[in-house]
Amino acid sequence: MARYKLPEDPRDSNQKRTRRLRQDSQEPIPWLWLGAGVIVTVIGIALAISLAQAILERPPLDEVAIEPTIIVLTAPAMPEPTATPPQPTPTSIPTFTPVPTPNTAVAPPEITIGFYAEVANTDNIGVTVRGGPSTSNVSLLVAPEGTLILVLDGPQSANDFLWWQVQLEDGTEGWVAGDFLVPAAGP
Repeated sequence: MARYKLPEDPRDSNQKRTRRLRQDSQEPIPWLWLGAGVIVTVIGIALAISLAQAILERPPLDEVAIEPTIIVLTAPAMPEPTATPPQPTPTSIPTFTPVPTPNTAVAPPEITIGFYAEVANTDNIGVTVRGGPSTSNVSLLVAPEGTLILVLDGPQSANDFLWWQVQLEDGTEGWVAGDFLVPAAGP
C-alpha cells in the first residue's frame, strides 16, 4: 500500500528552484527560422525573375495581313430647290389704347372704385380700418372723421355692412364699412 507523503513547503528558503531569467542579450537567435525565411525569399525572387523573363522573351503574335475596310459615306440626293410661295402681307399689330385715368377732382355720385371717399357719420369717433371685410377681422387702426381715403375694391357684404377695401394717405390698406364713407373729390 502507498504511503501518504506531505508535500514540500514552498516557503522553505532552503529549497530553491532554478529559474530561467530572460534578458534581451541572452535570447537565443532562432537560426532555423531565420534560415528558412531567407531561403523562401531567395526562391520567391528567383521565380519572379524567371516569370518576368518568360513574359518578355515570348515571341510576338503572328501578324496577319488584314485589309482595312473602307466605308464610303454618301449623302442622299438633294432635291431641286423650288420657289417659295408668296406670303400674304402681314397686318399691323393693334396698339394698346390705355384706359383714360378717371378725373378724381370731381366727386362721383356714389362710392366708386378708383375714386376717393371721406370718413363721415361717425360722430367724430372715426372708422375702424380692418384686415378683412368683417367685424371679426383684426382692427388695424382708426381713421379719424374727415380722413380722405382711396377706394381700391368692393363692395363685399358681411355683418349687415357693405365693406370697401381702401388705402390711406400713409399707404395702409384695409377694409372699411361703407356706412361711414361718403364720396369725395381727390386731392
